[in-house]
Amino acid sequence: MKYLTVLFLLISSTCFGQTFKEQIAKHREAYKADFIKDTRSPLKEADLKHLHFYHADSSYKVSAEVILLENQKVFKMPTYAGTTADYIRYANLKFELNGKPLQLTLYKSIALSANPAYKDYLFLPFTDQTNKKETYGGGRYIDLKSTEIKKGKIELDFNKAYNPYCAYSDGYRCPIPPEENDLATSILAGEKLFTGEKKHN
Repeated sequence: MKYLTVLFLLISSTCFGQTFKEQIAKHREAYKADFIKDTRSPLKEADLKHLHFYHADSSYKVSAEVILLENQKVFKMPTYAGTTADYIRYANLKFELNGKPLQLTLYKSIALSANPAYKDYLFLPFTDQTNKKETYGGGRYIDLKSTEIKKGKIELDFNKAYNPYCAYSDGYRCPIPPEENDLATSILAGEKLFTGEKKHN
């Protein structure tokens, strides 16, 4: 009986591992396909071979405590194009990653929230210690939705961290991750450095 239990646990963990890897692989295929569909995209199909990612790692998928922020004033988040974009600080996210307690701030775009199709969209830009070495120097982004907050928690999956368009080409207004979202750790998950030639407009 004991042997069967151990065997079952081994099979379960293997199935979960495969399922998670498959989920991330599917997510990345859809991510690449979006570049081809988007007319504003800086990449063409031939450029996709220069996109690289860390191996899917379920330890970088965590449950974060959501502390909603009230009465926040609109502030101007600088972009790499030298412009600014209007955002509000929406919530603080508290979580543990590899045994280390961490915190990030989640933002809401004023422009996007005015569009009914994107009213639930939330923006999580961050920097970490892999920047300029293994990942884009300007930081990475994660997309979330307010509808994903359940009982004061949200699932935070760094495997879905992606590069802003500015990693591939000039001429885009990519928000610069605020200092409060600089993580004092290496996030070995999500998108890595683009190895193609950066386009200059």
